Amino acid sequence: MPDNKKHSVGGQALMEGIMMQGPEGTAMALRLPDGRIETQLKKVRLLRDKYKFFRIPFIRGPVNFVEQMIFGYKCLMESAEKTTVLEDDGEEEMSKLDKWLTDHFGPKMMAVIGVIAMVIAIALGFVLFMWLPSFVADLILGESANTWKPAIEGVMRIIIFITYMYLTSLMKDIKRLFMYHGAEHKSIFCYEKGLELTVENVRKQKRFHPRCGTSFIFLSLIVSIVVSTAVVVIWPWLRDENMRWIWMGIKILILPLIMSVGYELIRLAGKHDNILTKIISAPGTLMQRITTKEPTDDIIEVGILSLKVALGMEKENISEINKASDESEESGSVERETENDDK
Repeated sequence: MPDNKKHSVGGQALMEGIMMQGPEGTAMALRLPDGRIETQLKKVRLLRDKYKFFRIPFIRGPVNFVEQMIFGYKCLMESAEKTTVLEDDGEEEMSKLDKWLTDHFGPKMMAVIGVIAMVIAIALGFVLFMWLPSFVADLILGESANTWKPAIEGVMRIIIFITYMYLTSLMKDIKRLFMYHGAEHKSIFCYEKGLELTVENVRKQKRFHPRCGTSFIFLSLIVSIVVSTAVVVIWPWLRDENMRWIWMGIKILILPLIMSVGYELIRLAGKHDNILTKIISAPGTLMQRITTKEPTDDIIEVGILSLKVALGMEKENISEINKASDESEESGSVERETENDDK
């Protein structure tokens, strides 16, 4: 390593690539269809850098989470576009359904279909994680008011989340994405231990990281049980079956509080290593057995290069440098520090 000073780093798995945040900015390393690794360094300004208000505990959590989701999604879409396998004529390989839709309706209609698909996905998420757990809890408990309703709903959400992640992990593309997720964790562990960033050293590291975004989501589901139970204890009338829609609205309103608590707990787990933080990290670490897979050496190479670029150790090998611009400021950003991002 060039020096002994450790910087806060974190990242996210992409399609055939990895994004890392470090002192130099946000680095992206992608394995292109021809086998080359393309690297980028994006300079983005964070809300917490502009306004001290967004650094306040229990305020920073939801804000940083939203920033990460927006920026991470854009990086994921960019990686998918750049790593798509091309046909012999140079055009993107498309499914028969995509080709039929494009030929009959054109690009504009495809964009409309994309928006409709997103709306349907949001509605499906609401049904699965909001309405269905509440409905099942009412079926189990009947019409009688019961303090255990939030706990049953919370357990239902956890079961749905685990089932969904497991089923998606069986898909070929998602399994490979989870391999990049594992390489990301291993690379960060190697750096945090002060070891040289080589394939051999990275390969030996664990793929379960206590500050993973998966841990944040899973921990937030557990926190939601505690917070929701406290709410129905304070306002018992919310337990009534007839109050289901009002109860779901209140659960949406308390989401920022739940995310804030989950964020602070993950941050605590990342800064300390004791019995309490191990208990906090345990559920998310177990979940990572699904969301991370053992990477191959070629995938590890991508993780190493992405981390080196974020740390400023590979300046001469950066394919494209995107300096700070108004566009990057408007697009949102990812918290560089480990307590906010995926690691």
